[in-house]
Amino acid sequence: MTTVNADAATPTELNVLVRPLPDYPDAERAYSRSSSLLWRRSAGAVEILHPWTERTISDSVMVASLSELVELGVLSGQEQFEDAAVQMICSSAASEESAWRAYYLNSINELDNGTSPFSPVHRRARSLIAGHEVLEVGCCFGFFALACARDGHSVRACDISPGAIDLLTTASASLRIDVDACVGNALALPYPDDHVDTVTLIHLLEHLDVQDTTVAVTEALRVARHRVVIAVPFEEEPTEHFGHLLRLTEDDLRLWADRVDHAGAEIFTDHGGWLILTPHR
Repeated sequence: MTTVNADAATPTELNVLVRPLPDYPDAERAYSRSSSLLWRRSAGAVEILHPWTERTISDSVMVASLSELVELGVLSGQEQFEDAAVQMICSSAASEESAWRAYYLNSINELDNGTSPFSPVHRRARSLIAGHEVLEVGCCFGFFALACARDGHSVRACDISPGAIDLLTTASASLRIDVDACVGNALALPYPDDHVDTVTLIHLLEHLDVQDTTVAVTEALRVARHRVVIAVPFEEEPTEHFGHLLRLTEDDLRLWADRVDHAGAEIFTDHGGWLILTPHR
């Protein structure tokens, strides 16, 4: 691994350009190396070369390879990380349409077969669903929603990002996995009371301000008929490039359970923290 030149421009001042490795057959001599990527700073930009193809691109390899560049100081902050991620995905196949389809298919397959580091969280969350109808709040790309739909559930999903919802809607149609996705804010869910059996907030609350976490949990309880499933990471420090704002512990789960109106709560640890709430019905 190569250390960052202290005299170079800081990462936040640089544009990010991500390209597939085959375009640069002599790249070994001109670039520094992480375990899976090549990179260099040149002409006011960070250039990144990746080996991922339509067969190999997935969420787990994208996150792992770019997180290593964050550790090296090559990338900094959520905006740069997400910019690099989108470019990496889109350049992994001959067309953006093919690239996104491959990214989605490979990612949900890895989550399902256990080869993704996030698989244990998905497995536990899917095992906690009560009833047939599921709403994933803060779905981002919507891998969990798609997995639940593939399990046979009737699935809705919402996220505050219109771009994420567009990607999920396209992937749902392309993969023929039915998910009803819409733009929605976790603090004011666009659904009526008692709308679905289970509402999930999987690794969402760490992205919110402290005051907003209670609002989001209250909204989930309003919409859920039988269960609210909450999962959060336990981190030494919030991961900036993932957009995490809060460092959460079991004490925070207990505080949420104490602050909202419910008919029962269960708190446990399994690859992070879990809070399972039963609404009053």
